Amino acid sequence: MPTRHDIRNVAIVAHVDHGKTTIVDAMLKQAGAFAAHQQLDDRMMDSNDLEREKGITILAKNTAVKYHPKDGGAPITINIIDTPGHADFGGEVERGLSMVDAVVLLVDASEGPLPQTRFVLRKALQQRLPVILCINKTDRPDSRIDEVVNETYDLFLDLDADEDQIEFPIVYACGRDGVASLTKPEDGTVPADSDNLEPFFSTILEHVPAPTYEEDAPLQAHVTNLDADNFLGRIALLRVEQGELRKGQTVAWIKRDGTISNVRITELMMTEALTRKPAEVAGPGDICAVAGIPDIMIGETLADPENPIALPLITVDEPAISMVIGTNTSPLVGRGGTGKGADAKAAVKDRKVTARQVKDRLDRELIGNVSLRVLDTERPDAWEVQGRGELALAILVEQMRREGFELTIGKPQVVTKMVDGKVHEPVERMTIDVPEEHMGAVTQLMGVRKGRMDNMSNHGSGWVRMEFVVPSRGLIGFRTEFLTQTRGTGIGHSIHEGHEPWFGNLTTRNNGSLVADRAGSVTAFAMTNLQERGVLFTDPGTEVYEGMIVGENSRSDDMDVNITKEKKLTNMRSSSADSFEAIVPPRKLSLEQSLEFCRDDECVEVTPEAVRIRKVVLDQKERSRSASRAKNA
Repeated sequence: MPTRHDIRNVAIVAHVDHGKTTIVDAMLKQAGAFAAHQQLDDRMMDSNDLEREKGITILAKNTAVKYHPKDGGAPITINIIDTPGHADFGGEVERGLSMVDAVVLLVDASEGPLPQTRFVLRKALQQRLPVILCINKTDRPDSRIDEVVNETYDLFLDLDADEDQIEFPIVYACGRDGVASLTKPEDGTVPADSDNLEPFFSTILEHVPAPTYEEDAPLQAHVTNLDADNFLGRIALLRVEQGELRKGQTVAWIKRDGTISNVRITELMMTEALTRKPAEVAGPGDICAVAGIPDIMIGETLADPENPIALPLITVDEPAISMVIGTNTSPLVGRGGTGKGADAKAAVKDRKVTARQVKDRLDRELIGNVSLRVLDTERPDAWEVQGRGELALAILVEQMRREGFELTIGKPQVVTKMVDGKVHEPVERMTIDVPEEHMGAVTQLMGVRKGRMDNMSNHGSGWVRMEFVVPSRGLIGFRTEFLTQTRGTGIGHSIHEGHEPWFGNLTTRNNGSLVADRAGSVTAFAMTNLQERGVLFTDPGTEVYEGMIVGENSRSDDMDVNITKEKKLTNMRSSSADSFEAIVPPRKLSLEQSLEFCRDDECVEVTPEAVRIRKVVLDQKERSRSASRAKNA
């Protein structure tokens, strides 16, 4: 079979924060992808604002480096796919793996294989891809290289890897310093026998199979990702499997439903470093971008018009978490962060508050996000959005919020399914690393959430690693409480483990809410009197409305409070005489924390300036009537 020796396609997969994007940065710099005068940022592949803020990769992205072999041979193009490490963005991982011929598995020299390492490795082994193991961060003072290599071998055996897959090469690296070696360094040191990534590049060339193809085979190219350009419109990223793709060529476009139509490629581009450059032709194994097909979708095929043969569609795992996203229905809709209309007019000019705008935005998200589903609900202004996990859905809401949308978000729920007439719910495998003194608190937290301990190991460093199988709904709201109980030292990560029979009722939040009983502005006088009742969420001067949650009650039931109460003034007192010194600083909840805090009868109001928690039914009397009806029933 003919082989293209001038190209290699490889994906870098790892757990969150094990250094994928950093090592790709070093590869780009050392391959001479940038001119000497160019200003380079850290984590260049994380181009999205949210990725830079959160320090994680959300979208799979590809880059290409031209590697010049030391023996003076012809330069070789290495296409690198940087995949997310978080299981919530698993759809991106599956798409990335469909473009490559091998994977580099990056593992932290101290933390070892973690849940997402298992998740991405399982996907790679299912697709029969060869693996190169890279032990990164060897310079960490707590690194334990030999143990981590053994744990990785155990993980391969656990995932039923065959003999060929277990015989993987090992590279030791410090991505931050741009150094790699094939010789194991001492724990806590940078590899000493090398000062660059040359051993890493040579290992990729040796162990990543070059793309093979059939001579004179008809064109087949798989759409694996989508992008957009202000001038070119929708751009499809594809891998050419067979044949050649040329600019201006007419090809057969095989859609998801099997229908075929002929389209013309108006623009063809190839990636060099971080930019796309015009090209005339793309051959087998090339990863390229084409424009000119406005409605093309992920998973579809471009083929030869005379002999159209479709490639298999990309399949992704089922969604596990859902939440209802609808238009903002609060009294402060369209009135800016303070709620005062006149001050906020300039800010709310481009506000998106209608059901049509929200639905159009969700439909646009479906085009590029294969792991998301949008279902209709009984209400015309709300939709059920299903995704892999809480984080993936929170990221979607955060993106919409930054685009000017005002939304009402329901409490996250799990997506159940019927198996043999019984309800099954998704379960997660949770791996937790904590100092030994917090072991009891974590076990108790997991017990309440019906978590089952599968494994526990102590590395003798004062830290314990525990593995639990726990229902997905038990982890909604878990992270904040977990960090509180472990004094911020605990590290927890989970991945989807399948479905098990319904675990029964869970009560994860024991405290009720403090609910505003009237509209107005929060006063320092009212806050001083109410802070003994619980933890407050609002600052003095914040605009509130009836039914808005202003704090967490210290007891289990909800309490309606007047947080707008003013001090009665006399001619001896001025309104500025409030004592602000006595106020305990309020607890500020992020979007993820607000979603975790919600109960079933509560929802989150999200605007570009503010995140507020509120009751679904705002009217106090109506809530009381509903509660009494439920009690009598």
